[in-house]
Amino acid sequence: MKYKFPILFLCSWLPMIALAAPQKFDFKDPKGVNNVVFKTDAPLESINGTATGISGSVTFDPANPGAIQGKIIVAASSLHVGNPMMKEHLHSDKWMNVAKFPEITFEAESAANVKTVETTTTADVTGTMTIKGVSKKLTVPVRWTYLKDKLSARVPNLKGDLLVVRATFNVKRSDFGINSGAFEEKVSDVIELNLSVAGASPR
Repeated sequence: MKYKFPILFLCSWLPMIALAAPQKFDFKDPKGVNNVVFKTDAPLESINGTATGISGSVTFDPANPGAIQGKIIVAASSLHVGNPMMKEHLHSDKWMNVAKFPEITFEAESAANVKTVETTTTADVTGTMTIKGVSKKLTVPVRWTYLKDKLSARVPNLKGDLLVVRATFNVKRSDFGINSGAFEEKVSDVIELNLSVAGASPR
């Protein structure tokens, strides 16, 4: 009898431990709607564009939202602006050199100032941003929402959970060797990035 209570207590907690285990979310979106919007506002021109070649994975624990880690990858060749000549320049070796540097990445390493309200968490996430082969440490404000059992609402006939990640922050092209110091009257040194992506954890 002296072992009965501890065994029953442990058994009662096992399902909760299993439910609280970290989950891996895949950000390669079969719908193709995950995207990054980039904007520059120079004296002569304002340029807006998108990138849709999103992949990567993030590990998230619903019981410990601040322990989020992972990498978001953007295919540089998916960078798009409406003007065909401008897009050609953007992909060229003077600018993004997408042939030599096919990926833009942000790898999250830690989170601070974590605040969670119901299913949504905000935090300052520190990680490594790599653009055109240059890596820099950045801390960016990020908001993510855990949507349990909502994968089927996005991808029919597939059960599981969703993790929706949103972030808006700036980078400087001079920090990453993107034609630094050139054409600043048309392309600002500061580029605003707006990330809106959803990752899937099927089961």
